[in-house]
Amino acid sequence: MLNVPHTRPSSDQLRAGLDAADPATLMLVLVHLTGEREWLERARPHLRGPMSYQEFMPEELRRAIRDRLYDVLSEGGPFAAEPDDALLREMMSVAAGEPMSESYIAMMREDLNLDSLNARALRWRNEPSAEAKQACDVLIIGAGMSGIFAGIQLQQAGIPFRILEKNETVGGTWFENTYPGCGVDTPNHFYSFAGEPNHEWSHFFAKRNELWQYFERVTDKYDLRKHISFRTEVIEAAFDQASARWHVTVRRPDGSIVTHTARILVSAAGILNRPRLPDIPGRDSFKGPAFHTAEWDKNFDWKAKRVAMIGTGASGHQVGPAIQPDAARLMIFQRSPHWAVPNPNYFLGVSDGKKWALANIPTYLRWYRFQLFWGFADGLHAALQRDPDWPTPERSLNEVNERHRIFMERHIRKEIGDRPDLLEKAIPPYPPYGKRILIDNHWFRMLTRPNVDLITDRIAAIEPDGIRMADGTLWECDAIVYATGFLAMKMLHPMKITGREGREIHEVWGDDDARAYLGITVPAFPNFFMLVGPNTGLAHGGNQIFMAECQVKHMMLALRDMLENDYRTIEPKQDVHDRYNEKVDELHRGMVWMHPGMTNWYRNRHGRVFAISPWRLVEYWQMTSNFERSDYLTQ
Repeated sequence: MLNVPHTRPSSDQLRAGLDAADPATLMLVLVHLTGEREWLERARPHLRGPMSYQEFMPEELRRAIRDRLYDVLSEGGPFAAEPDDALLREMMSVAAGEPMSESYIAMMREDLNLDSLNARALRWRNEPSAEAKQACDVLIIGAGMSGIFAGIQLQQAGIPFRILEKNETVGGTWFENTYPGCGVDTPNHFYSFAGEPNHEWSHFFAKRNELWQYFERVTDKYDLRKHISFRTEVIEAAFDQASARWHVTVRRPDGSIVTHTARILVSAAGILNRPRLPDIPGRDSFKGPAFHTAEWDKNFDWKAKRVAMIGTGASGHQVGPAIQPDAARLMIFQRSPHWAVPNPNYFLGVSDGKKWALANIPTYLRWYRFQLFWGFADGLHAALQRDPDWPTPERSLNEVNERHRIFMERHIRKEIGDRPDLLEKAIPPYPPYGKRILIDNHWFRMLTRPNVDLITDRIAAIEPDGIRMADGTLWECDAIVYATGFLAMKMLHPMKITGREGREIHEVWGDDDARAYLGITVPAFPNFFMLVGPNTGLAHGGNQIFMAECQVKHMMLALRDMLENDYRTIEPKQDVHDRYNEKVDELHRGMVWMHPGMTNWYRNRHGRVFAISPWRLVEYWQMTSNFERSDYLTQ
């Protein structure tokens, strides 16, 4: 029988929770707990997709589901056995609004049984001695989301570790970015550790402070701070072959330089943490405040100011609507427009009843996460693929991609209205997802405001009083905000990482062509693991925390094999690494990010996509859930 921790609620509490919960998710819970398949058939015709706003069940059916589930939960069990593979696949198919591959069954089964991060703790086959574990000490660079998760997993396995963090506290990008409007564009109930849910999110898409506080709470819950050296920046790391240990040179808070050693080195530094400023003549001559969104001046008051914003990517789309109402004038300098999709839940708060349902109705959170997974990740993958026979490749890639374009273009036209001058600038000419897809933060509506200018001409220079265009026009301003992204191409920059035989990793990669096996390990760099490494970013949606969890899982399997078999070193074989990257490149050649109609930061100067993943999330989960010793060199 299904073993679900469950405290019987009061009648009124249960009714209120069921009334607030999503009917489609409740239907999945009901089938899961009772095995009554008929509810799937009754609901199927009314579900057009996984999101709450794609559910159109008649009220009579919604009430029947709630009443039946009320009776089941009031009795407190016993519940039906776990759904078999056929039923689980059928449930996922109905939830997604389309047929699901059996490849998702194992991943979904794992997620259904994650009641805490302990559920993902490493399972030893032949547990090594305490002395052996102590000799396998780990240094982690970075205490963002991936560094935190790696620390928790190492702690649970009994492997000693220390995290080196350049900032004063944890959170990584969610600590560093404080600009107005900063928030997540993936739903919070998906964008969180699978085994450490937060049932108290105030909104479905939370803002920066709430996200950062989540990582702070997780850090404290698992007592990680005692393992973290804050305000400590890694300068370089070199592998010593004689001792099979990494020597890591750091700059401490007092400015002194010291060296740590460890058997294992893990980079959890991420790629979106070094701001990129545009190479514009005269940039330093501007006499007013000027700063990057990732280095927002907390003392800057934009009220009644003329603000120039260069860049219209993810941070620009959030900053603009946040400051426009109070700025005297907002001048937006755009190189190319972005696609942005409307989401009815983006501004919605989470009701108390919904919070109660997430925390107390058995399996509700897990099925809700699956719906979000499909709607924001693998369900979008088909839209990214190039159809070689598609008649209009300049505007879309395939039938699904064209439908998405029509939907988003219709939204833009509705928001902008009768402004052909703006429509020409705001509607991207390239296919959807060619650049990172954004959620509309009232961006297009903001463009129509009388104090907003959208400027698409070429910038010639920055002068003390403003921005000079190539045609000679001077846009005078009081402040400049650079929403110009990060030095993502310079992965691991500015650290110097030296592996076997004196090979420095940037010499191996070149300036902008980082590669790794599974995005995690690199030949000739023994005992070195990367989290959020090459080709593991996500651009069409998805959840970077999911990717980090996959990478940490694979790393832990590698360390288990290393410890149980008494290896000193482990690294991927060159041919395995090369075949993997050839496959990555092959997949990318048929995807939207190689489209010639736009530029993006995912491609390097040679046109190779180095930053983001071509895989469906389930494929990456499958590849990282196993450790094949034959893929690695061990000593």
